[in-house]
Amino acid sequence: MLSGRAFRAQLVTQGQRELFDYWQHSAGRRRMPARADLDPFSVPKLLPCIGLIDVAEGLGEASFRLAGTRLRDIYGEEITGKRIDRVFAGACADYWRRAHERVVERGLPLSGVVLGPSEGRDHILLFWMRLPLSQDGCRVDRILCYDTGGPSEPALAGSEHPWRPYLSPQGRMPAWQRRACAG
Repeated sequence: MLSGRAFRAQLVTQGQRELFDYWQHSAGRRRMPARADLDPFSVPKLLPCIGLIDVAEGLGEASFRLAGTRLRDIYGEEITGKRIDRVFAGACADYWRRAHERVVERGLPLSGVVLGPSEGRDHILLFWMRLPLSQDGCRVDRILCYDTGGPSEPALAGSEHPWRPYLSPQGRMPAWQRRACAG
């Protein structure tokens, strides 16, 4: 388990670091903040990249409660109100299921980089972060998302590549991602 400082150090984008700092500040001495602790107007420039997944009824029923305008560009459609199993379908479905399970089960932040965040979006390189929220301070009931990205180098060059998960600096995929991609 990474400390907050170690987790922050691995974040790639300035937006990720700003939202993580705000999330930590909002939590105070608690493990994670509640949705009510967050004021979207405290991070206005980040709003287009922010989403909120409602997991109160479990991951099987989880859906995007809201999604910033930039997420429409990333996922190729409006995802507000959509179930996450519909947004994250195809080859990457298991990867996202495992990522969201980890956040819900452990109540800890998670981040990564993925090429092709959803079906038909192989030209997008996504830098993502998932932050748990909890009304009662124990059980995760929402996930605060920060997704930002742009065209991948292969997309810029006009070639296509299959979906690939993030590889660690050591060139190895973490075991849980290896299992997610085994097919």
